[in-house]
Amino acid sequence: MSDAKTYSYQSIAQSVLDHDVGTMFGLMGDANLFMVDHYVRQGGGTFVPVAYEGSAVLMALAWSHVSGRVGVATVTHGPALTNCVTALTEGARGHIPMVLLAGDTPVMNPQNLQNIDQREVVKVTGAGFEQLRAPATAAHDVAHAFYRAKVEKRPIVLNMPADFMWQEVAHRPVTFPAFSAPAAVTEGDDLDAAIGMIASARRPIILAGGGAAGARDRLIRLADRLEAPLATTLKAKGLFNGHPYNLDIVGTLSTPATYDAIAKSDCVVAFGASLHHFTTDKGKLLKGKRVVQVNDSVTEVSKNFHADVALISDAGLTADTIVHWLDEAEIPPSGFTRELDMAVLTHHPPGRSGAKPGTVNFVQALERLEQALPANRILTTDGGRFMTEVWCRISAPDPHSFIVTANFGSIGLGLQEAIGAALADPARPVVLFTGDGGFMMGGVNEFNTAVRLGLDLIVVVANDSAYGAEHIQFLDRSMDPGLSQFDWPSFAAVATALGGQGLCVDSEDSLNAALAAIATRTRPLLIELKLDPEDVPRMRI
Repeated sequence: MSDAKTYSYQSIAQSVLDHDVGTMFGLMGDANLFMVDHYVRQGGGTFVPVAYEGSAVLMALAWSHVSGRVGVATVTHGPALTNCVTALTEGARGHIPMVLLAGDTPVMNPQNLQNIDQREVVKVTGAGFEQLRAPATAAHDVAHAFYRAKVEKRPIVLNMPADFMWQEVAHRPVTFPAFSAPAAVTEGDDLDAAIGMIASARRPIILAGGGAAGARDRLIRLADRLEAPLATTLKAKGLFNGHPYNLDIVGTLSTPATYDAIAKSDCVVAFGASLHHFTTDKGKLLKGKRVVQVNDSVTEVSKNFHADVALISDAGLTADTIVHWLDEAEIPPSGFTRELDMAVLTHHPPGRSGAKPGTVNFVQALERLEQALPANRILTTDGGRFMTEVWCRISAPDPHSFIVTANFGSIGLGLQEAIGAALADPARPVVLFTGDGGFMMGGVNEFNTAVRLGLDLIVVVANDSAYGAEHIQFLDRSMDPGLSQFDWPSFAAVATALGGQGLCVDSEDSLNAALAAIATRTRPLLIELKLDPEDVPRMRI
């Protein structure tokens, strides 16, 4: 199509393909249907149609997280875009790059019923806004949206007026490189101060966040040199799997023994972490410690906690530099790891045993599921009070195989992201843990999408027939929790009706049957755990 005349909608579709993106999620409408048609029929791309516009954004976010590339979604204008507000906010707060091709009402028809100021809608979400300036600039504007998504690490919405679509243009491929050289290592007084704190520490801990997921081996080398244990934030869950001194997740999700060990440390060296108050337990875990924060983004430094010294630099390069100067100064290892009994530190309390008739014990069910679920899984979690026990008791192979849909504190986002993850890596099974309220809000909408696509998906619904976080607040104040309780339909039956396989677990025998079904699944499988709302463990955040 280098110099041939073509239409703007074709140029937009081809521009996505020029960026080597062969999967697009979305819902068609007046302003994007011709673009989608060209993307599929002439471009050979795969279009994943969703039931609700926000689902397209969520699928693209998960696709981006798992694949490491920029995900793409498309919706039409007005209410289609407003239906994406929660999803865009989730992506912006999670720092996930993706591009949303959003139609807009015709410039020449301001009285269109669906006309709104779409720039203002996007701005409140924290996502970026890019305007398609003219039909002739379509390829350039798409390329710039991709560029911004990569370098700004957030969703970018490209606004496409409907009356541009059938105007003739000459399409030429345009792509802009996003330079990915690692940030330089900080030099000078700040580096000297950081190394001094680390060298003098007797009980140091190396903490990695999601921003350090690519520096695993170099952080391990530093930790081994210091004889310091390793730990992660929630978003880096699984990063240090297999290391003998892996404390796993730090903060309110730590085991009681690990919490105590962290409290006794005298120095925390945090790489790629913003030190959120869940990680620090609102600062309690860092009290009385020297804190060194390493992050390649100045906006993340001291965002949530003011460290003693901060280095705006690459995690891996900085870890190597610290090891170099420790060796140069012949600093002895701390010996902290010799004090640790890892079997005790990493053991989560078993919780109470048993359950009332017609329900199962949630913690015990999770422990059984941990053994029965495929080991090479991609783990996705929805929001809800059940999620902290899942984070603690269900493992993930690595951070790229773990998706947290709680950046905005919303429920009902998990199944959509599970579908996006499955399409990003179709060779691996995807496991989703969701609650009853979350599944009714977003899961029912898209479960059939997973069926239509033939995805290898296992959904575990924690059904306590209530909005659990609200239920417990009523009980805490000795109030009637009735308004938080719901008489839901059978989720197992709904899943079966939508074309999947649904199994209800309300006893030991039915739990055994569900675990056996995991190994023989041939279509999306939903396991409904019937729980007592007064017996679900409290959230650890």
